[in-house]
Amino acid sequence: MNAKNQGLLTLGDYVIALGERRTIELPVTDLYTHTSLKMPVQVVRGKKPGPTLFISAAIHGDEINGVEIVRRVLDYKGLDKLKGTLIAVPIVNVQGFLAHSRYTPDRRDLNRCFPGNSNGSVASRLANLFVSEIVLNSDCGIDLHTAAIHRDNLPQIRAQLNNPETARLAQSFGAPVIMNSNLRDGSLRHFADEEGIPMLLYEAGEALRFDESCIRIGTRGVLNVMRDLGMLRPSRANKKSSNTVIANSSHWMRAERSGILRATVGLGNYVEEGQELGTISDPFGIQEHMIRARHAGILIGRTNLPLVNEGDAVFHIARFGDDSEAIESVEAIQFDSTEWGLPLSQPII
Repeated sequence: MNAKNQGLLTLGDYVIALGERRTIELPVTDLYTHTSLKMPVQVVRGKKPGPTLFISAAIHGDEINGVEIVRRVLDYKGLDKLKGTLIAVPIVNVQGFLAHSRYTPDRRDLNRCFPGNSNGSVASRLANLFVSEIVLNSDCGIDLHTAAIHRDNLPQIRAQLNNPETARLAQSFGAPVIMNSNLRDGSLRHFADEEGIPMLLYEAGEALRFDESCIRIGTRGVLNVMRDLGMLRPSRANKKSSNTVIANSSHWMRAERSGILRATVGLGNYVEEGQELGTISDPFGIQEHMIRARHAGILIGRTNLPLVNEGDAVFHIARFGDDSEAIESVEAIQFDSTEWGLPLSQPII
């Protein structure tokens, strides 16, 4: 991988040299209160040249697990031996973050606005700022997400695996599941792919909640990628091999009627075709409707809200070409702190 910015790195009005660590603020917009809104960025540059990696969180303002992941990565003591440059953006959608909202103030999904326009809407200007100052100054990136509000995601990497470099980084991250995910127009991944910048998207947990296991898996995954890129020294710890499995497709099971949902399977469980996933009933329990899996696979997402309307997405199942491989990996992808999150009394590194 060709490293960018081997000498001076310029972000906005700031110039950062090799061996320097600085927190900077990129101007986003002027508010109607006559105050300025800025995006906080921390740049860590090693004394020796190497790849430039960006890590970002809260593109959706209510997805906060990634904010904590970025903080823990920046707190990692091994950064004092960093080769190359780490550009960390814990809060991209600052206004959405302040409002506990997925969206920007103009009610747009920022992850459908890339590459944006410097003369466009609020979301379009923010996307353009992030692209011009962060993405195009990087060799590769990791974008951190959670499920939408009232939903929960099993820790997973979403990536375009037909790119060999992206596929290698996805494996090195070490998430329980890798989704070979198509690119969506206007998404950050789509823009990065067009620019030839390998990028991973990490999904884990739910909006507006910290999930310790998801945070630990994500922190460890970012550091694993940095080691793979040669930015950090290899870990001296005997790293337990992770049983990552690759899914090439997935589907949502939707409620066929409105009512109160009682789920019977948890995230990370392998389900057989036709297996019961939950029951929807009326408040009296007189009429009940059972939801059954349409295909075999692993449950990678589900609603946490028991009140459902007909047509609501309730269970997300990933499908695998080799079911036996998926079955063997089920125990490794449960939310077991001793396997993926590690005991709470132990550090992750």
